[in-house]
Amino acid sequence: MTKHSTSSTSSNWTGMVPIDDTALAVTDTGGPGTPVIYLNGQFATQGYWRRVIAELVPEWRHITYDERARGRKSKRSADYSFEAAVRDVDAVLAARGVDRALVVGWSYGAYLGAHWTARNPERAMGAVLVDGAFPYDWLDEAMEQRIRKQFRQWGGLMPLLRPTGLTPRMNAARMADCNIELGKLSRESELAPVLAGITVPVRYVVASGTSLGSRGDEQEQIRTSLDAVTARNPHIKVSAKVASNHGALLKKDAPAIATAVREVAALGGSDANNP
Repeated sequence: MTKHSTSSTSSNWTGMVPIDDTALAVTDTGGPGTPVIYLNGQFATQGYWRRVIAELVPEWRHITYDERARGRKSKRSADYSFEAAVRDVDAVLAARGVDRALVVGWSYGAYLGAHWTARNPERAMGAVLVDGAFPYDWLDEAMEQRIRKQFRQWGGLMPLLRPTGLTPRMNAARMADCNIELGKLSRESELAPVLAGITVPVRYVVASGTSLGSRGDEQEQIRTSLDAVTARNPHIKVSAKVASNHGALLKKDAPAIATAVREVAALGGSDANNP
């Protein structure tokens, strides 16, 4: 039987996990089930996963957390880089005593899930990547300026929403920097080798239409890059293409995401090297 954790908690735990110069708000449902760690959208919170978790309970162990300066409780940091976010995955799993987990990531979290899975083939049972981690060169100078302008325009509204946890405790310039860094990580030359190197089961759940800030068919063009990914790596497949757009699929298509989780668990639990 696969060993999932060194210390399986028997009941729900909520608390703070210290890492580097900050601390993250974490929730762990506990129990002996397969551990699933959920990686949020770039400025989203762990609450976004509640419908997916509801589709999967009670036979799974669900670990959610809010990234640096996100949500109501996670603390600010001097480092909001992608590499810091990858370290946070390790910190949360270590704090909860989990040796091997199934990773589910949406949007920015899909990129985190892809990188973490590629770097940790012995610890990753597999991954479900939800409408993210598409290797496509969408960032150019014009797009970078568009991103900075967009976050400046949103800057006045963000402080009003921070007490609710709906926007991060970061200024508009830092948020733009995070988004631009993601564009660089998305480039075909950067992300395609990461995906090609994955040796455990991965399933994509892909949305339709637009996302916040996109125009026309930009998102659909970006999603076409998956064809080359699945042709190159037999471990990676598309589990579902759903009708909802990028922002709505966690709410409206939670059953499709849960199905992909079960697919990956069935493969990763029996033979992580068999696509």
